[in-house]
Amino acid sequence: MSAIAPLALRDRLRLSRFLRGEGPQTGPVTLTRRRVFILPTRYGWLFGLMLLVMWLGSVNYNNGLGFALTFLLGGLAMVSILHTYRNLSGLTFSAGRVAPVFAGEQARFAVNVDNPGAAARASIALQLPGEAPLVYDVERQTNVTLTRLAPRRGRWPMGRFTVSTVFPLGLFRAWAHLDLDIHCLIYPRPAAPQPLPEAQPASSESSRGRGTEDFAGVRDYQSGDSLRHVHWKALARQDALLTKQFSGGEVNELWLDWHRLPPALDTESRLSLLCRFVLDAHGARLRYGLRLPGKEISPNDGEAHQRACLEALALFEWRA
Repeated sequence: MSAIAPLALRDRLRLSRFLRGEGPQTGPVTLTRRRVFILPTRYGWLFGLMLLVMWLGSVNYNNGLGFALTFLLGGLAMVSILHTYRNLSGLTFSAGRVAPVFAGEQARFAVNVDNPGAAARASIALQLPGEAPLVYDVERQTNVTLTRLAPRRGRWPMGRFTVSTVFPLGLFRAWAHLDLDIHCLIYPRPAAPQPLPEAQPASSESSRGRGTEDFAGVRDYQSGDSLRHVHWKALARQDALLTKQFSGGEVNELWLDWHRLPPALDTESRLSLLCRFVLDAHGARLRYGLRLPGKEISPNDGEAHQRACLEALALFEWRA
């Protein structure tokens, strides 16, 4: 037991922990006295210097009123230490939902702040390194969004951020460094618009139900569908644009194929171009598939299919 206590004290006094906090933590993190640091601000140091000058003047002139004012202001400063610490202590921080973005855009990291007390916590500042602090008054529960530029594709961590307060007098600053292990999925930066690749003849399995022989039902109209197959009666009756489906026959499928891109393109340029194709094909409501080295996503359409393709592009790693 005696060996454990010195180790714990040594861990708390590590300079790296004082400057950078602890490593990434999963799950909610509550600010306790073990995590919160407090020091005077520059105004606090000036205030202390002023009290010292007032005390020396009171001693020199034996001024009782000067002593009273000096100790009164000093007492207020001591009480403000407790209020500054209590304004931060007990807050719980947890990760919120983070929406994917494209490289070059602002990644928006959501942080949930829970206040266990009945009174609001005033002037709570959250700040990412190199970014301006965001100041909030935290009620029972507050949702905070921290933003930073997403430089490249991949799964990008938010990293360490600082939560601090100088409430109530601005003489002392209490702070804590947190790393909630929040990540944002960064898609490749889309290339400039270009014509989509030509569709290829579909396999017999994938073309089943999309041919031109026997009537098999209807589906929502997609850009590029033949006007001969539009269900005009349904349009007049339901004000809905539908396309007739037939079984049998041959149809074409759009494949976005890594190996069919110009050979001169490097890896990131290929991914950017494929990202553009995915966005354009989805916008045109086409069925499309994606082929990458070591991964293939079958032709489909819809939001879920687009997300799957963009995620594959974001996390792609080239292995020669």
